[in-house]
Amino acid sequence: MWKTGISNIKPDDIVTRGYRQEDLIGAVPFASVFFLLLKSRMPDKKEAKMIDALITSSIDHGVTPPSTHAARIVASAGVPLPSAVAAGMLAVGDVHGGAIEDGAKVLQEWVKSMLENDWSLEETATRMLAQLQKEKKRMPGFGHRIHKRDPRTKRLFGLAQELGFEKEHVRLSLAVEKEFAKKKTLPINVDGAIAAIISDMSFDWRLGKAFFVMGRVAGMIAHVYEEMTTQKPMRRMCVQETEYDGPWER
Repeated sequence: MWKTGISNIKPDDIVTRGYRQEDLIGAVPFASVFFLLLKSRMPDKKEAKMIDALITSSIDHGVTPPSTHAARIVASAGVPLPSAVAAGMLAVGDVHGGAIEDGAKVLQEWVKSMLENDWSLEETATRMLAQLQKEKKRMPGFGHRIHKRDPRTKRLFGLAQELGFEKEHVRLSLAVEKEFAKKKTLPINVDGAIAAIISDMSFDWRLGKAFFVMGRVAGMIAHVYEEMTTQKPMRRMCVQETEYDGPWER
């Protein structure tokens, strides 16, 4: 027998986390129902505003990210919209879209150590970066291939402060940014901001990719629809000169 605490479905009756679904329709915003599904309770007003902002911050980033690129290329082959969006979803992984999960994991582990050992934020940041360097790992959620300073980060951290979600994880992220600045400028990007904020909202780090996916799937739908309705099938996209480096003709 399968067991689930999410929804109870019976003929003419749909109950989700204890709420009749027809009562949620038109009464509770989508982001709040997402919170309900994960937390098994309704968010308060501040939580609802923060969750909506987090999802919106990842909604789109142009045509070049792997997920959007993949979705548009597959859409150009003439497949149905869900198949093209699914292709884009399959491009979300540890490198593209994974920094939230990885960053939240690191932050949650080190905040726990900080509180257990009564370290300062500065000491924790120094210890954390030294350990990552020793393990030859990078700190996820810092730097960006396009933005010198990700404009979404400032807005998210501003909201977190306003709504009372600037706690140990956000503060540790800012301490790490200051530690980086001693050698080079490596500001927190949107993934790093989301990682810190969801950690301060007590979300499991394993839900990191979920926040990216929730926002980005909307952007991919828009891109796929645009591709289907405004472009020719199998159009040449991002075509570059190709250099063959295989064996000579046999």
